[in-house]
Amino acid sequence: MKLDSKYFDRIRTRRKRPQESEPTNPVCQWDGCEKPGVHKAPVGRNAEGQFFLFCFEHVKEYNKGYNYFSGLSDTEIARYQKEAITGHRPTWTVGVNKSAKSSPLHSTARSGSAGAQARMKDPFGFVSQGRGNGPRLQPQLRKLKTLEAKAFDTLGLGGNSTASEIKSRYKELVKKHHPDANGGDRGSEERFRAVIQAYQLLKQAGFC
Repeated sequence: MKLDSKYFDRIRTRRKRPQESEPTNPVCQWDGCEKPGVHKAPVGRNAEGQFFLFCFEHVKEYNKGYNYFSGLSDTEIARYQKEAITGHRPTWTVGVNKSAKSSPLHSTARSGSAGAQARMKDPFGFVSQGRGNGPRLQPQLRKLKTLEAKAFDTLGLGGNSTASEIKSRYKELVKKHHPDANGGDRGSEERFRAVIQAYQLLKQAGFC
């Protein structure tokens, strides 16, 4: 091929791109530290998705004193835990939607009128017993599962405790063993977590 060939005119050389500088790690945000900040630490409540950047030593130090519920009362903590079960989403009565609630059949059944009772079949007389027209059956105590019995034991209650007794005991223990009330005592913190887990288990099981 000749050097003055027309094919040389079609050749285009690729321009060399300038070498990109390697990204540098951000500096640790701990006051006075110059180490790379490669570990994320949450900023706190109402700042979800935002993080501080610390080195390994300072992220451990930060996590020791981090408390997501700092500044909240016991009532607010209990409310947060209740809403966390459903992912902080609103809930409705199971099986009943807005249109069904407004229907005459639903309102009649709720009022317990004779018309609703006439539409129900009760061959064994269970409904009539509940209205006091016959001998009332005594409720049987529910047999506790292993984890449920352990939860009652953690709260220091018996298996026949009422919902109000469970809630009252839970609030008492949470206030007693809260880390802020015990100077960060490790044993008290573990007891605090055990009480919360026991209460949540009983709540999900329908005891309160």
